Amino acid sequence: MAVTIRTLALALVGILQLPGNSAGQTANSPPTLSDVFDANGYRIARYRAPVDRLPTPATRIALEKALKLKPGVDALFIDVLPAEGGVRDPATGIWTLASAHETIPGALWHPETGRGQPEVALWHGLHDAVAAVREKSPGMPVVLFCRTDCWMGWNAARRLARDGFGNVLWLAEGIEGWHDAGRALVPARPVVIAP
Repeated sequence: MAVTIRTLALALVGILQLPGNSAGQTANSPPTLSDVFDANGYRIARYRAPVDRLPTPATRIALEKALKLKPGVDALFIDVLPAEGGVRDPATGIWTLASAHETIPGALWHPETGRGQPEVALWHGLHDAVAAVREKSPGMPVVLFCRTDCWMGWNAARRLARDGFGNVLWLAEGIEGWHDAGRALVPARPVVIAP
């Protein structure tokens, strides 16, 4: 039996020393900061996790305050949740969705823009949408969100504020928080970003 245990132990040590397992890191090791954040502080992986910081220079809006706003009237609400399994036609900008998506009534859905490194055309589409609204209503708040315990809304709020927009707010509770507060959700279609 001792030989079998010794053989297993040696095999395990060999596995731990395979390329990609630096410093004895195993598949079950927690990710390092460089695995989940880029050099600018944006989350780039494992987006569904508790968020432990503010998206400075953007600020967090309390759910109670957000519920008092009428999306599309008092504030521009932007959903940045990805279109899971969806495909965007680069020639037309139109999305083909794999499944339905519901969001906050009056919100614009700009999928994939909450990623740590969003596609440039998609980010410019969101940026331009905010600029167009701000041309007509300069002080209108912009509320970015995705889901509860998701970094994508955080990323988008931080990036937009760092792009120079003021009054950018992050709704940490996202779609689930809105719905859990007794508010309806509505079917959403992604905003078409023409090439």
